[in-house]
Order: sequence, then C-alpha cells, then structure tokens
Amino acid sequence: MGGGVDFVGGLTADGLPTALSDPARLAAVAATGLPDTGPEEVFEDLASLAARVTGSGRAFVTLVDGERSFWKSCFGVEAPALAQRQNPVRESFCYFLVGLAGDPFIVDDAAADARTRDHPSVGPMNIGAWAGYPLMSPDGQVLGSFCVIDDAPRAWSQSDLTTLATLARSVSAEVHLRQSLAAAQKAQRVSSDLAHSLQQGLLPPALKPVPGLDAAASYLPASASGHRGVEVGGDFYDLFHTTGDTYGAVLGDVCGKGVEAAKVTAMARYTVRADAGQSHSPALLLDRLNGAMLAQRSPRFLTAVYTTFHTTPIGLTGQIALAGHPPALVRRADGKVQQLGHPGTLLGVMEQIHLTEVHYQLFPGDLLLLYSDGACEARPRPGTADGGAPGVFGEGELVAALAATHTLDATATIGRLTATLAAHHGGWASDDTALLALRVPPLA
Repeated sequence: MGGGVDFVGGLTADGLPTALSDPARLAAVAATGLPDTGPEEVFEDLASLAARVTGSGRAFVTLVDGERSFWKSCFGVEAPALAQRQNPVRESFCYFLVGLAGDPFIVDDAAADARTRDHPSVGPMNIGAWAGYPLMSPDGQVLGSFCVIDDAPRAWSQSDLTTLATLARSVSAEVHLRQSLAAAQKAQRVSSDLAHSLQQGLLPPALKPVPGLDAAASYLPASASGHRGVEVGGDFYDLFHTTGDTYGAVLGDVCGKGVEAAKVTAMARYTVRADAGQSHSPALLLDRLNGAMLAQRSPRFLTAVYTTFHTTPIGLTGQIALAGHPPALVRRADGKVQQLGHPGTLLGVMEQIHLTEVHYQLFPGDLLLLYSDGACEARPRPGTADGGAPGVFGEGELVAALAATHTLDATATIGRLTATLAAHHGGWASDDTALLALRVPPLA
C-alpha cells in the first residue's frame, strides 16, 4: 500500500506502517482527548485558513490511531455526525505521515504518483492532490495530520507548504496547551513554572540571526495575584524572514489571560507568519490579522506593532504600523530616543480599522525597541506603596532608561531594561512584559 515508500520501522503483514500500532504513539493519541469529540472553532478556523490560503477545497485536522483516521475538523466536507467524521486508516493518506515519523507527505497528482495511484481512497475521495504535515506530541510521537486536498492535480507552491507547516505547528501547540492545562487542573493547581513553560511555547525558542543585525528579546509574565497561580499571558513576539531580503518583526498583547488569550496569541503569531510572505505592507498584514480574529469570534482583542525591513550598506530601512499599540522607540547612536509610529485601531473588534505605515531608517549604532505596555505601566505591588514609594514607570521613564543604554548592544540593552523594571516594581510585575530590540552594529 505504501507504493515503495520507505517507512521508518517497516511494514506489518497487512502492508501498513508498523508505527501505526506502536503503543507509545497510540497512548499519545488517546491522551489528547480529541478522538470522538465534536467540531471546535479553533480547529475549524485553522482548517478554514489553510483552505483559503492554499486555494484548496478541503482541509482536515486528523487524529490517527491504529484502526481509523478521525477528522477533528473537515472543512469542505459535509459530515455532521461523529460517525461520518472518520474513515478506516488504510483508506486514509494520513498513515503515510505516521510511517514517515514526522516528515511531510506531498502529492501533486495522486492518480499518477507511484506512491498513491493504487491507494483505495484516490477515486472515492476524489483526491487530485494532497499535502499534509504531521501533528506532533511533545515527545515526538505523530498524532495525526493537518492536510489539504484539491480535487484536481496541482503543484503545491513553496508558500502553500510553508503555510501548512506553520498551521500544523499551531494545531500541535493548541493540543499541547490543552493537555498541559488539563493536567494542571486535575492536580488542582496551576504552577508558575507551567505557565512560564506554556508561554515560552508561544514565543520563538530563540531569535534566528538576521545578517547585519544584532537582536534580542525577553518575556516576563505578570506576577500571581491573590490566591491564584500564574496564568498564561497574551504577550508575544516574533522575528522571521519573509521573502527575498526582507524580514518581519511583530510584538503583540492580547487582552486578558488564560486559555482564550493563549489561543488568540497562537493564532495571531502563526497568522502573521503565514501571511507575511504575501505582502511587505505592515498595515495590510495587520488588517488581515484583524479579519482572522473576527472570523474566530474570540472575545479577546489584540494590540500589535509590526515592521518589515531589510538591511542596507548603511544600516536598515523599514516600515512600521501600530494597531492600538504603544509607539516603538528608536535609540540613536548618540543616545537620543525618538518615538516611531502613528496610533492605529486595535484588532479583533471592528471590521473597518485605520492603520498608518511609517517609513524609517536605522544607521550604525541605532536600535529599535518594540515593547508591550507592561514596560510602561510597571508599578509596585498593591498595598505596599507609601509616601516614598515609586509610582508608575511610564513612557517617560522608559525613554530615559533606554537612552541610558546607548553604548550597549541589543542583548545588554534588554538585560538593562529588564533589571531597571525589576528594580522599580520590586520583583512584582503588574502585567506581562515583552521586549524586542533590533540594533545595527556600529562601524568597526
């Protein structure tokens, strides 16, 4: 049935990958709690986004056990009953992903491809082309697939595949988040370590280097309030390559905390990444993100700052847009600090929003700082203030603190700002605080 595909672990007597029946993998699938559950907006929205971006007619979020493929989401397929949202595993392309142990499976012409032309689902399911990426458990088990199907053969573009890979990671992150939160609730506690771990899962594990730039970032969750443990916050940042010589950087702040805020955070970050290659316009990308949030019908809103840029022989040139977010700060090489960006409408509330793009340049020694409002609204723990206690650490204080770092690189600047904020609020953070710095190194 594999059409000559070399599956990791080989085949069973019935021609299916041995990995399908691996006990550890089956336990990981069962632990998700998703098989035999109904549709949910977060998965429906991600499947819909995949179908829209790729232009395919169908998109699936699928969990695969040893006997069947269960469709948690099946956009473009009428299957109102749970019994209709599944098919035998041998009649599903998803077993290819399980057998390939995490590699994607891409088919441009299912009827002609030697791997799939004899597959029993090609005709009945009208599969012209198929592209899928694995859903992975935290310990590397393949749980299922995130895939799209086109009725006709087609060549999947690199943009299509990048989008699918990104959205598959988003689905995996949603599953991981649910499992982690369920385990914490079962133990009747939400630990600060778990919240930090979950939040870090929504942030880039490490900033990838940008040639010709010095970059650094940090995230500090809000401190616990009263008897409650620390909840997953809604601040996020990302730095990534878009197309050609262009890069993008985003920093956002979802209102509220907890699972709903984390869902919006994950959706926002991955939507930005998925759409960034389609346009170099920050305003247009944030407008698209607004539309995605409205389609998700989340009660949460989002403020964000997004910039695209490319390096030049004399530094960096870029454009930036604000969506209800504090202005970025530019620290010049001589220590002078300027605000950058015009106020814009926050996201996730109104269909019509107003955003303004501002062009800017950085020269050797200059630094761009993106930050969330935790950096300009820091205050001491409630009930501890007295006549001599510090008040709110506002935008003026942030500007002064940044100006004082003008001899420092991006990493040292972030470290100094974090220490300054900690000294002001005494280690009690009233809100999540995200910082992202991009610096053009000075001339040697």
